[in-house]
Amino acid sequence: MTVTLITGANKGIGFETAQQLVALGHTVYIGARDVGRGEKAAAEAGARFVQLDVTDDASVADALGAIDSAEGRLDVLVNNAGIQVLGAPDGPTALRVFDTNVVGIVRVTEAALPLLRRSSNPTVVTVSSSAGSFWAVTNPDRPEFHLPSALALYSASKTAATMLTLQYAKSEPGIRFNALEPGTTATDMTAAFGIGRPPAESARAVVRLAGLDAHGPTGTFQDEFGELPW
Repeated sequence: MTVTLITGANKGIGFETAQQLVALGHTVYIGARDVGRGEKAAAEAGARFVQLDVTDDASVADALGAIDSAEGRLDVLVNNAGIQVLGAPDGPTALRVFDTNVVGIVRVTEAALPLLRRSSNPTVVTVSSSAGSFWAVTNPDRPEFHLPSALALYSASKTAATMLTLQYAKSEPGIRFNALEPGTTATDMTAAFGIGRPPAESARAVVRLAGLDAHGPTGTFQDEFGELPW
């Protein structure tokens, strides 16, 4: 049975991904900061819960340690946790956004690598965004070109998230690492704009990358239709 960890999975795309992967037979661990919300989400999805705050080294170590003790390996890691803070950028806000959206990926991935290396088919999916794609934000025909400056920190953090994906793919050739543009989704992040499709639709793209076989691509940035420039 495939063992999967999804960070920030008590709601939104992460939760819907958990439900879909459980339906496919995965043993899914929902990682969430809030114990009450995480346990409730796990019970609803038929998953398991681990308390996991991607901004806290001890929390990350404890979460991966619990999975190691219970399963002895990890087959799929979905780096889904992320935040968006609107408004004029300043130092403290930048540190908060990058600590979650970028450094959080490093914390979790580094802690997960020993478990992933024990898998016969290890895969990492990072939920990124074309808001961080140089190709998209400089293309007048793309909606990302018209994003407000209030999203500057979020966009920059997603550029870094995609680059981390590429660098991990190069340094860990035995593990597939791919970044995903999930599509504009109605979540807490987009609530201020009143836009987006149901999270379940976007989760299908995560599930597709999570299900890659040993011959699947690595080091790519994709959306639901295939590989994107970035």
